[in-house]
Amino acid sequence: MVVLVDEQGEPVGEQSKASVHGASTPRHLAFSCHVLDEEGRLLVTRRSLAKKTWPGVWTNSFCGHPAPGERIEDAVRRRAAFELGLTVEDIVCVLPAFGYSARDASGIEENEHCPVFVARATSGLTPDEAEVAEVQWTSVAELSTAISATPWAFSPWLVEHFPQLRSQFPDVRAGDDA
Repeated sequence: MVVLVDEQGEPVGEQSKASVHGASTPRHLAFSCHVLDEEGRLLVTRRSLAKKTWPGVWTNSFCGHPAPGERIEDAVRRRAAFELGLTVEDIVCVLPAFGYSARDASGIEENEHCPVFVARATSGLTPDEAEVAEVQWTSVAELSTAISATPWAFSPWLVEHFPQLRSQFPDVRAGDDA
């Protein structure tokens, strides 16, 4: 089940995840998370080719949907473990009001109130191949350059929120020229 929300992100109901993603998707609650390692690098992932929406595109570290009644930070921890076999700490919501709508090549619409989080990795990675095709640690500058040069290779939510997110990485940005 996912939480249906109004345009301000306030809960208005629930619907099964399987029935909510289609040609006309109601606004629902989701989240995106960016993970940093001890060196300050960002983890990006390429979505599995088996994913229903945006298969094979590069995106932030992981995404998910909180279950009804689940604290969003608990959902972040749950999805980190499920998708990446990863334990995360220091979870901070950096873009609480972010939301987007986009339609993929198959015609499926995403319509999400999608707060963006940053977390610190505290374990190694063991990605679930059904969720993640590839992983890569990168810098903020490298990711910014790649998104600017090839936005079609990245998820629409990453392309839309990343410019707002750059300022959330002051330690990483210190050596950036961009």
